[in-house]
Amino acid sequence: MTDALGALEVLDRAQCLRLLEGAHFGRVALVEQGRPLVFPVNYALDGDAVVFRTGPGTKLSVAARGSAMAFEVDEADPIYHRGWSVLVQGAAELVTDPTDLARLRTLPLLPWASAARPDRISTWVRIRPTSITGRRLISA
Repeated sequence: MTDALGALEVLDRAQCLRLLEGAHFGRVALVEQGRPLVFPVNYALDGDAVVFRTGPGTKLSVAARGSAMAFEVDEADPIYHRGWSVLVQGAAELVTDPTDLARLRTLPLLPWASAARPDRISTWVRIRPTSITGRRLISA
């Protein structure tokens, strides 16, 4: 789609994965008790799955139930009207397999908040994608 402002390009899965690999901060969306909620998280990719660490709370309880989650990451340049967005949708799960955990611990994923204690942010959550979609806005 093109207009005077620019073109909207639909990204294929490989392009989406490259963009996901290059960013490390996004948003997890979920529904808890009928309320849509969005939480910022730092993350890494494990194959095509999004992984993040969390402690006790909403994200952990939703993942423990294997509920649906969405993950979104984007970049925007409001001056030049350029940007992109990638959306990952799938079921969340707690990572408990020792082999998986050993691999995930090698990823560059540490808590950002200075108050976060590693002993409280120790549970790994994986979103296994059922859908990975993306768009890029290219200025004219």
